[in-house]
Amino acid sequence: MENSRFLECLAADYSRIREIVPGHLEGSVPSCPDWTVGDLVQHVGAVYLHKSTTMREGKQPEEWPPPWLNDEDPVVLLDRAYAELVAEFGRRKPEDVSETWYGPDQTVVFWIRRMAQETVIHRIDAELGTGEPVAPVPDDLAVDGIDELLKVFTAFSVAEWDSYFTDILGGSPGRTYEVRTDGAAWRVRTGPGLFVVEDRVVEGHTAESGSGDGSGDGTADVTLSGPPAAVLGWVWNREKAGEPSGVTVEGPPDAVEELRRCIVVATQ
Repeated sequence: MENSRFLECLAADYSRIREIVPGHLEGSVPSCPDWTVGDLVQHVGAVYLHKSTTMREGKQPEEWPPPWLNDEDPVVLLDRAYAELVAEFGRRKPEDVSETWYGPDQTVVFWIRRMAQETVIHRIDAELGTGEPVAPVPDDLAVDGIDELLKVFTAFSVAEWDSYFTDILGGSPGRTYEVRTDGAAWRVRTGPGLFVVEDRVVEGHTAESGSGDGSGDGTADVTLSGPPAAVLGWVWNREKAGEPSGVTVEGPPDAVEELRRCIVVATQ
């Protein structure tokens, strides 16, 4: 996706959150059980300010969030933080250096992508918490979100902080997963200390090269498939209770659970 497209999606999803949350701040968020809608809105605002501060000061703040953020009305905070975020993006080129938690990419474009993906997931949370219909997620944003979760969050986390995954992967027999959606597919291989992601050929094309090594050839133990927004909802555990998921999952439950647990730890 182009940076302009990420910013367009970010603006649309921020506007959707801003539209639906007033009057519902005390409601509970089923996809984030410990949060009210107000907590969710405050979190999004704090995340925006964290990225603005990181870009402005040239490094990530050591202590975050500052205590005084709790004293600000969540909606006021969200508006102020979003304005600061887009202003900081506007002052910089996407390729400018900016410290991030993801070693391979220390540029502003990482935060542009990350904030677009952060916001669409929390937009869904806001809709679930307010009882509003979940608006469609554009296919291009959803495909990119699946890619980011598998490679940037999970594969990188297992490689960098493998001890956090010992209970999950230490006894893994070695499994393969095929994740497929319209126009994109990924092969995931797991094993002790291993979470490798590769792009698969789809309609004669491949996406950018994946994370890790290995060919990923052979039949997958688990296959997940569905429309982009549905697969994004599945991997981020944002499916609406009581409604069909739209994702077809084929494979042993224990293997599916291994993938789920890796994702949960990587995104905490």
